[in-house]
Amino acid sequence: MKKNKTDSIISMQKICKSFPLEMGGEQQVLFDINFDVHVGEFVAIMGPSGSGKSTCMNIIGALDTPSSGTYELYGRDITNMSADELATIRNEFIGFVFQQFNLLAKRSVLDNVMLPLMYRGMPMSERVRRAREMLSRVGLERFETYLPTQLSGGMKQRVAIARALAGDPKLILADEPTGALDSKMGHEILTFFKQLNKDLGITIVMITHEFDIAKYANRLIHIRDGHINYDGPIPKDERNL
Repeated sequence: MKKNKTDSIISMQKICKSFPLEMGGEQQVLFDINFDVHVGEFVAIMGPSGSGKSTCMNIIGALDTPSSGTYELYGRDITNMSADELATIRNEFIGFVFQQFNLLAKRSVLDNVMLPLMYRGMPMSERVRRAREMLSRVGLERFETYLPTQLSGGMKQRVAIARALAGDPKLILADEPTGALDSKMGHEILTFFKQLNKDLGITIVMITHEFDIAKYANRLIHIRDGHINYDGPIPKDERNL
């Protein structure tokens, strides 16, 4: 079935991004980026180091703004929002999963999962209920009193996923989510992402530089030198990019 604009969670239109140079002038890192991500998709954005994929991710995640072009999230133009407005967008609409987990080492697993809910002003009883529900979903309900330092890398990433899910986002943005894991744990986490996408219909955008990781998604956007040079189904071979 053909997708249309009403299905879009993310709509990037002629996005360009430049950064000022210390010696004057600017360096452009993204050139006329155009793509939509639709409800229920699992998309990998892939590219080599320096390709612009991380800059693209920061714009998608409302962590940065484009130099020109338009970015619509859930049909809302957020291109020129203030830093405070973007912080609200991040907290309410996007669940983040990072390579290094970004867990608070001195707070319990339960506290870590509850953290984004606290910023929403959610009552404590509801925060606890929601966090425990998400820990159960990722199979870590017995570890809520543990500290992150007591967990394996794969378990830490599951806590990070539970935290991302706690706010009931329609979009999860995963930045190199297996980069700090061995291949076995990485496969486990990626398989879990596929289950979330299939069973709950959560839209996932995953940033990676590895084709073996991108293959877990259903669609690949490949960026090279700031340009999209492929956008479509996962090719059978990386050499086809």
